Amino acid sequence: MKLLLWDIDGTLLRSGGAGKIAMESALAATFGLQQVRDDVPYSGRTDRSIVRDLFALHGIADTPANRQRFVAAYFERLPACLRQYQGRVLPGIEQLLHTTAACAGVVNGLLTGNMRQGAELKLAYFGLWQHFPFGGFGDDHEERDDVARMAYAAGRAHLGREPTEVWVIGDTPLDIRCARAIGAKVLAVATGYHPLEELAQFAPDVLLADLAQTDAVLRLWV
Repeated sequence: MKLLLWDIDGTLLRSGGAGKIAMESALAATFGLQQVRDDVPYSGRTDRSIVRDLFALHGIADTPANRQRFVAAYFERLPACLRQYQGRVLPGIEQLLHTTAACAGVVNGLLTGNMRQGAELKLAYFGLWQHFPFGGFGDDHEERDDVARMAYAAGRAHLGREPTEVWVIGDTPLDIRCARAIGAKVLAVATGYHPLEELAQFAPDVLLADLAQTDAVLRLWV
C-alpha cells in the first residue's frame, strides 16, 4: 500500500493569501495592534511556529490564553478571507485525488503546517476535505519534521500496517527535508513560491513545474 502525504498551500491549492491575511487581521484585532509587521516567513512552516514568531515580533506574551484567543480569532476570520481573496485548486489536483482514491493500492493523507481546523476550513471551501481521512497538522509541533512523523503515524494507524512506499508531495524545501526525516520519497512541485531551480537544489525524487500532466504523475503511484 502506497501512502501519499500532501501539503496544502502551494501544492493542492492557492488561497490568494487568505491564511496570512486572516492571521494578521486576527493578531491586530486580538491585541489592539495598529500595524502588523510583515517580517515573519510563512512558506512551508507550521502555524505553531508562525504564531510564536508573530508574538515575539510584536511583544506579545506567548501564553496558552493568548494563543487560544488568537487562534479563535483566526478561525473566525478565515472563511471570509477565503471568499474574498478567491484562490483556486491547482492544476491536476482534482483528477489526481479522485483517481488515487479509487485505487485499492493507494491512500491519501495530509502533511501540512496548517492547524487542523484551518486545514479543514481551507480544503472544505475548495471541496477537497473529503479526500483526506487522516493527516499531520501544525497545532502541536513547531518543526515540520515532527509533523511528518505525525502524518506517517496517522497513516500507519489508518492502514493498520506499515505502508510499502511513502511519498510526500509539496512545494517547498521544508517539504523535501521533512520527507527525508521519515524515509519518504518526494514529488516537489513549483506551484508555490519556490521556483524549479531552487527546489532542484534539495534533490527531490521527482520535480515538476505543476501536476497538470496527471497521467505521468499517476504512473508513479498507480
